Amino acid sequence: MPTADTGAVPAGATSDGVVPAGNPSDVGDPARGRVSPAIWCSGVSKRFRKHQALDAVSLQVGRGEVVGLLGPNGAGKTTLIKIMLGLVHADAGELMLLGRRVPAPSSRTAVGYLPELFRFQPWLTAPEVLRLHTRLAGLPVPAHRELHEALAAVGLSGRDAERVGGFSKGMQQRLGLAVALLGRPELVILDEPTSALDPVGRADVREVVLALRERGTTVLLNSHLIGEVERVCDRVVILDRGRVATAGTLDDLLGESEVRVRLATPTTAVRDVLERYGAREQGDGWTVVRGLDREAVPELVHGLVLAGARIHAVEPTRITLEERLLDVLRPEGGPGQRAVRTDRRSPR
Repeated sequence: MPTADTGAVPAGATSDGVVPAGNPSDVGDPARGRVSPAIWCSGVSKRFRKHQALDAVSLQVGRGEVVGLLGPNGAGKTTLIKIMLGLVHADAGELMLLGRRVPAPSSRTAVGYLPELFRFQPWLTAPEVLRLHTRLAGLPVPAHRELHEALAAVGLSGRDAERVGGFSKGMQQRLGLAVALLGRPELVILDEPTSALDPVGRADVREVVLALRERGTTVLLNSHLIGEVERVCDRVVILDRGRVATAGTLDDLLGESEVRVRLATPTTAVRDVLERYGAREQGDGWTVVRGLDREAVPELVHGLVLAGARIHAVEPTRITLEERLLDVLRPEGGPGQRAVRTDRRSPR
């Protein structure tokens, strides 16, 4: 059994970051240059009375990755984050951060965290909040110039003299992000970092996350703003009812191409062509063919023209992350379907 400071790469980890239940001592030889993942968890479960918040969750996040944690309310995302940080104890399973076993305090020494809900002392100024949290973390107190740079990086330049009690919710959120980045952590966990921000604030957070990726910092991002996740994340893990529903890179999850064709009222011959391609009508004259490569689009159009179709538009597209999320959580026709698919697509 490795000590808390042993780096280990879990055995059998798949390319999508999901790992089977097992023991972190199964593999992981630092002498061979194998670096432990930033986050590794195996079979993590947690029950609150009658509610099973997490059910045997196993996943990993590699060093330098930006990974989005997605899922509906109550999926277990925040519970998993709190277990990672030692704020909640798991009923079963194992978890390691940066090669150190959770919940040992050493596992959190290089971790920055922005919680979903927090409050700062209203009588302090923003630089005073940063100094306080620096001392609490046992870090060297930064010089005034460094504090100013930290606040400027999150859009709070020129607010040094103001009391935090007068800050808006968005400004508080920016300050919380600055606190999470103190000491240049190796792993940053952000729980709904853009929940109270306007479009400019969301863009600022996006730039911060991209800058963290540039310098090799690992980021775990829990957000309901799927568009933001799609813009900054390398990979996505989707939780549903306390379990990993799916995980993978954005190319893996969104790689399925489709073609939208807008037709005049199709004849029987045109419908026969569409049926051969597995097309389905979407309404307003649009028909969708999924899983069709771009190279096959001219063949589809040619077949429709030969059948006498009047074609008004052809749009090769890729499904959005929102649509993929809905497909995973509530398959069409499945029980408990919550949402109706939208018509929005990402152009290829």
